Amino acid sequence: MLITLDDVLTAAELAAMQELLMRSRWAHGEITAGTQSAKVKNNQQLPEDAEHLPVLRRMVMSALNRNPLFFTAVLPRRIFPPLFNRYGGETNSFGNHVDNAMRPLPDGSGYLRTDVSATLFLTEPDEYHGGELVIEDTFGTHAVKPTAGSMVVYDSTSIHQVTPVTRGQRLACFMWMQSMVRDAGQRRLLYEMDMALLQLRQAHGDSDPVIRLTGTYHNLLRNWAEV
Repeated sequence: MLITLDDVLTAAELAAMQELLMRSRWAHGEITAGTQSAKVKNNQQLPEDAEHLPVLRRMVMSALNRNPLFFTAVLPRRIFPPLFNRYGGETNSFGNHVDNAMRPLPDGSGYLRTDVSATLFLTEPDEYHGGELVIEDTFGTHAVKPTAGSMVVYDSTSIHQVTPVTRGQRLACFMWMQSMVRDAGQRRLLYEMDMALLQLRQAHGDSDPVIRLTGTYHNLLRNWAEV
């Protein structure tokens, strides 16, 4: 499942984050790369001790907490603390890879299973050449490059890459989520049902059939969710 969430950030939040990132100290992106991805990862990333990282993380989490579509699409149980990367110049690409199934949490409290991955774009698409997020799933290969402030959400099992940035620079936030619903097919069914229910409510109100279908959605969620 590949979903683009528009306007996750407000214009003010986006400007504030861009300003902080411009003043930040960067490290090579290999600091969070696995064995395979380290061979194809050539970008920059904010290290864990970066001065502005706590503020940036709080801004992203606040935006996600107020976004109902993010919850519907991901059904998050735990979210890996958001990370930030930069593509441009000599460090400008990330070849085909699959995200590690387990990520050690930065605070040492354990591991997070990566069910869903996400990229929050922080640069407008006309400010850089290249830099498309290319994702392979069961429906084919998709290249995405949305507007700044938008987020792309996709299954962590997908092979994906970031094509070389040949002009300008690409700033983004990326993260992984452990979903309450582990199975990707079940998550997709719940998402599609919830979106259909939203349309039915808008067209027919809370009629008896809509209420009963809503009950079916929540009963499926009860059966499939791990909390």
